[in-house]
Amino acid sequence: MVRNPLLGAVYRPGVRESSRLSRRAVLGLTAAALPLSAAAPASAEPTAVGGARLARRGVQTNGAPALPKSLTARAWLLADGTTGEVLASFNAHQRLAPASTLKMLFADTVLKKFDRTEKYTVKDSDIADVPAGSSLVGIKAGITYTVEQLWQGVFLRSGNDAVHVLSHMNGGIAKTVAEMQAKARDLQALDTHVVSPDGFDHPGQLSSAYDLTLFARHGLQDPDFRGYCGTRVADFPAGGKKTFQIQNTDRLLTGAWGLKTYDGLIGVKNGYTSHAGNTFTGAATRGGRTLLVTVMHPATGSNAVYEQTAALLDWGFTHGGSVQPVGTLVKPLSEGGAAATPAPGHAGGQAAAGASGAPAKGPSTGRLVEGAAGTAALLAVAGGFLVRRRRQSLAARGAGAAAGTPRVPHQADAGPEEPPAPTEPSGRHRR
Repeated sequence: MVRNPLLGAVYRPGVRESSRLSRRAVLGLTAAALPLSAAAPASAEPTAVGGARLARRGVQTNGAPALPKSLTARAWLLADGTTGEVLASFNAHQRLAPASTLKMLFADTVLKKFDRTEKYTVKDSDIADVPAGSSLVGIKAGITYTVEQLWQGVFLRSGNDAVHVLSHMNGGIAKTVAEMQAKARDLQALDTHVVSPDGFDHPGQLSSAYDLTLFARHGLQDPDFRGYCGTRVADFPAGGKKTFQIQNTDRLLTGAWGLKTYDGLIGVKNGYTSHAGNTFTGAATRGGRTLLVTVMHPATGSNAVYEQTAALLDWGFTHGGSVQPVGTLVKPLSEGGAAATPAPGHAGGQAAAGASGAPAKGPSTGRLVEGAAGTAALLAVAGGFLVRRRRQSLAARGAGAAAGTPRVPHQADAGPEEPPAPTEPSGRHRR
């Protein structure tokens, strides 16, 4: 048990340590790379989704006063949640690792498939594929949870274990990944490539500030989505009649880690991995107006992603009514939206693989697949990836044992500058 400065004694379950990715995970990688039949209409010149201005590099504003200082994010976007007008942006279509903000797309895809009162008893196989170093809510095999509790685990604690349980309820990791990619296509989030449903770092898993804002806007139209992402604390099953309290890791919602709560905030989702850095999409309502902000990969700083989100929201509420939009959040194809094509140039080919700024080398996994032959090739690549992961994990364990500390990828949506987590005698991190 670790003491939270706001809530007193709060259980914070351990980071799950596992070096295995099962056959389901390989199938998930395969499904994510399979091409989907969602062809855009032919046109003389490809146009950026949401408008040509959004395909440009740098800050995009139109007749606007000075933006907040110290905006260090690699990409950000500010939009009106009601009209869909993009009020200002910076590298809106740049592809970056999304971390757990991708869970918004997971919710957009799976949330309405199960009644919130439905109960499910977790099996060992449901959580066998959770990646090493994942953020967890603390799900245990043999315990029965309601669907509502599983979604609280997803939204409040960003639990990859909860995501995997819901994915297996949905028919498996591969099926869920394929459905998420199809949902992204319908929402016209064409910068997004899904490899895993939880947002954990995998080669080729990318999104953009524009796409994440689309996911948030779509999700907030659903009362359940809106309710979960705005929940601050909840009691979570611990087995039998016991429960422990979980707190939302969105610091603008809870006021944790030295931040004040943001007036009018209604959600939505934060993310962090040691590779990807910080990501956050927030929504707030003031005076009957709702604004959406996505901030991706600011310079190092535990609170920077939240501070820059708050600054952009403040700017939007102060000046948003007097500026001309630079683009728009398009409607889903299923709701009558006009089909668009990916932005040319940096949006389509500048696939940054993480916070380091180094572009991904070689073709993405999605381009390796052409029919059955391509599927076989991808499985071979995935198999090699799994072997490398296994070798790296064994080497990391050896190095960790020698140094007395574990060395595994780390996902902790509460932020990269938390106090060091207590370590069990086995060397397993606890969050």
